[in-house]
Amino acid sequence: MNTDRFVADLHAHTTVSDGTMTVAELVATARESALDWVAVTDHDRIHPALDAPVVERDGVHVVRGIELRVDAGDERIDLLGYAVEHTPALDAEIERLQTDRKRRGAAICDAVEAQLGIDLGLDPRPGLGRPHIARAIDESPAPYDYAEAFEELIGDDGPCYVAREVTDLDRGVDLLSEAAAVVGLAHPFRYDDVDAALDIARDLDAVERFYPYGRPVDDARVERVAAESDLLLTGGSDAHARTLGEAGLTAEAFAPVRDRLPAPP
Repeated sequence: MNTDRFVADLHAHTTVSDGTMTVAELVATARESALDWVAVTDHDRIHPALDAPVVERDGVHVVRGIELRVDAGDERIDLLGYAVEHTPALDAEIERLQTDRKRRGAAICDAVEAQLGIDLGLDPRPGLGRPHIARAIDESPAPYDYAEAFEELIGDDGPCYVAREVTDLDRGVDLLSEAAAVVGLAHPFRYDDVDAALDIARDLDAVERFYPYGRPVDDARVERVAAESDLLLTGGSDAHARTLGEAGLTAEAFAPVRDRLPAPP
């Protein structure tokens, strides 16, 4: 047995947000990748097809999670909640955020269509995000591929960008602390102020240590903060397509996280 293989990928998205896989496809891909555990962490949503904080599907343990964007003042950061229970407060906040996503998605589509003179063929819906719009632009007659759609049209500084509402940091932490077995900071080296993000992580349960940044990062910095603040180390591929297992946790690394997760019903 290879003890160095990843057994858990705790960061993945489905078609409920901006991923391309259904839960069934995610489970099939997890099996192909020899993963025992996978977490569904859709943006600002709890997947409706998962009826418990942890479920077993075709031999794979699926953790019901969420990736919640919060406003930390100078920057927006992402929190990961694992083994999430439905609470009235969290459900109400998700509903508010998804209503705003529909409004924002419609506004971005309108701006792109007006600028390019095309019909993207997208209907505003819960979970609609800029990746969906970028894919539609890529597939349209417009002379932009997926990356160029972000760079030249819908990125934060683009002419078709529309801001969206997010949850305040303190409220987001409170909502997830009430609802989730584990609350952690996602991908700390993706933020402009890494130290400020890691300081926020000190008051959580966990920090994402294993992540495919595509560039060298100072992992020891994360491990030092985790050791000082008694944080769990999580990790995952942030898969939006069939890229599960690009990052994750070995059995040894996953053991303390698994101890905090409930068993499937």
